[in-house]
Amino acid sequence: MNIEAAILNVCLLCILTVPHEFAHAWAASRLGDDTPEREGRLTLYPPAHIDLLGTIILPAITSLLGGGFLGWGRPVNTNPAQLRYGLNGLAMVALAGPASNIVLAVMFAALAVFTGKMEASVSQFSAQAAYLSVYLAVFNMLPVPPLDGSKLLIAARVPVSVYVELSRFGFILLLVAMTATSLGRYLSTWSMQIATAIFRIFTFETT
Repeated sequence: MNIEAAILNVCLLCILTVPHEFAHAWAASRLGDDTPEREGRLTLYPPAHIDLLGTIILPAITSLLGGGFLGWGRPVNTNPAQLRYGLNGLAMVALAGPASNIVLAVMFAALAVFTGKMEASVSQFSAQAAYLSVYLAVFNMLPVPPLDGSKLLIAARVPVSVYVELSRFGFILLLVAMTATSLGRYLSTWSMQIATAIFRIFTFETT
């Protein structure tokens, strides 16, 4: 139980959650849906996007228990009826969040590499941020509410009744999957592989 690591993960999650949720709101707005703007989500103001349970409490607990990192921000509401391209537009909005995390991972990886020999603490923090940002992108693609991947189920024309039923137990499914199975380890492994590939872009390493 590493309390220091848990605090770091929660702080990083708060930092990474804001642009992630903003990306959803921005994409929805660009596609013609004013719902996020009306609900105050088209902003980089942190409290608008941070969820007490999903962004602070659960990440702290799962970090301490070492059962895989579990966390999310406040979901951005969208109205598919207003979105350009309808359900396909909804898929684009859903993918905007994970895409923003990959962009952030590239930025943090670059900072980690370029500060490596000058500011070790900054480099270490940035490297952890890059890895966690990739992890959030991968984790959010799980097709379980309230994660972004669940919106792809709707875009794939899965019956709404199925989605609603899944939403009722989504939190429990995630908790069980991350604590009682090897899912958390697999997500960590995949995320580390992707993060390593990103770092190689800036270190000019070859496989």
